Amino acid sequence: MRHWLALFSIVLMATSQAEERPNLLFIFLDDYGWKDTSFMGSDFYETPNIDALAESGMIFTNAYSASANCAPARACLLSGQYTPRHEVFNVGTGPRGDAKHRRLNHIRGVETLDPEITTWAEALQSAGYRTATMGKWHLSDDPIPYGFDVNVGGTHSGSPPKGFYAPHPRAPGLGEVPDDEYLTKTISLRAVDFIEGNAENPWVLYLTLFAVHTPLDANKEYKAKYEAKEPGKLHNHVAMATMIESVDQGVGRIVKSLEESGVRDNTIIVFFSDNGGYGPATDMAPLKGYKGTYYEGGIRVPFFVNWPGVVKGGQVNDTPIIGVDIYPTFCDMLGADLPDQELDGMSLVPMLKGEKAEPRSLYWHFPAYLQSYGMNHFEQRDPLFRSRPCSVVRRGDWKLMQFFESGDLELYNLTEDIGELENLSESNPEKVEELKRDLENWREAIGAPVPDEANPAFDAAVEAEAMRKAFASAARKREKKR
Repeated sequence: MRHWLALFSIVLMATSQAEERPNLLFIFLDDYGWKDTSFMGSDFYETPNIDALAESGMIFTNAYSASANCAPARACLLSGQYTPRHEVFNVGTGPRGDAKHRRLNHIRGVETLDPEITTWAEALQSAGYRTATMGKWHLSDDPIPYGFDVNVGGTHSGSPPKGFYAPHPRAPGLGEVPDDEYLTKTISLRAVDFIEGNAENPWVLYLTLFAVHTPLDANKEYKAKYEAKEPGKLHNHVAMATMIESVDQGVGRIVKSLEESGVRDNTIIVFFSDNGGYGPATDMAPLKGYKGTYYEGGIRVPFFVNWPGVVKGGQVNDTPIIGVDIYPTFCDMLGADLPDQELDGMSLVPMLKGEKAEPRSLYWHFPAYLQSYGMNHFEQRDPLFRSRPCSVVRRGDWKLMQFFESGDLELYNLTEDIGELENLSESNPEKVEELKRDLENWREAIGAPVPDEANPAFDAAVEAEAMRKAFASAARKREKKR
């Protein structure tokens, strides 16, 4: 009898502890643009479940990823550090784009997150949380050593195992999957299993879906619906719309599980994206740019926090925040100790509770190249690359971009010119000097490597001819549209 009473007491204690400590569902999407949800203004994509969460939480309209493409954004997120600290600068370490078009030798960096860096998952795991990652990992062969108890689908690959329909070779944790089951649904079902299996444990679920990364593999369940739907002025891509609805339906399925498990009111939900949307299929207007560019469309992303009992719904916050803020925020939310390592962000919890944030600068450093999509290139700096080596700083209304090949500077007032249409660098030399000094001081303090070696394969004549052909092609396309 005493044995059963003791066991019952332990169960009650565990249940009580789980109720006292909030759970965390972190929805982190891939290539999900600033306007790719209904609550942010899409006129074609449908996201009612995500919208409901956003509208009953706090939406941040000036939220940024710490990088314009996948791997470095995720490394910043997990480490709480800007790119010069962890040195994951790009997807892979090899050169990108035609060698004859690159004036500088890029900084190679690394392609695996240093396991000596303590991630927020490790910090939360040490604080007694059961941790799971489900979906894209992209920072090493296996996420388990980085603080996760459960891994579903996570490998070093940046793309789905083999499209969005089964079979999924070499994808850990997915189990037996029907051939007609969409990958986003499969992962959401595994998430439900995890939630229902941890009713007595405080848990953290890093729901890092592969959607809506390429391949743009339409979900057959929703395809006819969007083929019949009138296109929007902003969005009209059918396959992308089906992928986005798949995400939304998965989120709805998971929220229903939280409610049925009786833990919805004790679960924080955070929604974020790793970079801007995929340029050939979606649009971030009025923002300029898309994934891979350091204009706003490449780095500004949707973000909200839904925290029952703490964050009052219906709030919109325009304070600039960035991916490195996630680490201290999670630790603050869940009562975990910060590690003894450099962290570059700040906790958002005071803001979520109504306080104002002190003004600060946000930084980006990309000492590499990303080749162009080969599409309409007027939302990138030149037709050959989405981005060439650069650093960027935002402080208050102002944003300065510094390009290392040419030394060019671009200055924008984002409050007056959110689309970055007018470069104010010549008319505001004092602001340029102020932000340039800020950026250079930051690079020196953090040890940011700046590419300065000339690329011997560069050919100015070949580059000029490639530029001429790209501009001529764009002009012909514009003429046809008329």
